[in-house]
Amino acid sequence: MDSQAQTRRPALRSQQKEMIPAVLLRAMFGIALASLVMVSYAVYTGREKVGQPEASAVVREKWIVLEGKDAKHVVVRDTNGNVLVDLPEGGFITVIQSGVHTERRKKGADQTKPVRIVEYANGRLAAEDPETGWSVELYAFGADNKAAFQKLLDM
Repeated sequence: MDSQAQTRRPALRSQQKEMIPAVLLRAMFGIALASLVMVSYAVYTGREKVGQPEASAVVREKWIVLEGKDAKHVVVRDTNGNVLVDLPEGGFITVIQSGVHTERRKKGADQTKPVRIVEYANGRLAAEDPETGWSVELYAFGADNKAAFQKLLDM
């Protein structure tokens, strides 16, 4: 048998050097440890939170009920039960409905209660769930997603 005809067997260990240098691995673990120390210190000393949006006056608000039909389909109702919009492909509105549903399920809250959509004077747009205390800053997800909820405010 000549050497070219022999079948090459895979090695159990790579003969190459490690793909990630040891110094880089140590640096990654160091950063993770430093982050843990800083957060623990902030919590232990009671440092005020600085990443929260500033308080602002409410410009307008609307209470809506988000009813999920399936993974994509959502029906938006007013507090009287009237259908504002039926969205078979709800997109971002479905994502928010899913988030509200999950929080309410975790806390055992009523799924049929309304959610508050609020526009603030400083340009913030938020969805707030008074049943669980959960809220999401809608403007942080891009102009198209913010516009979807602004249309609901206009209805």
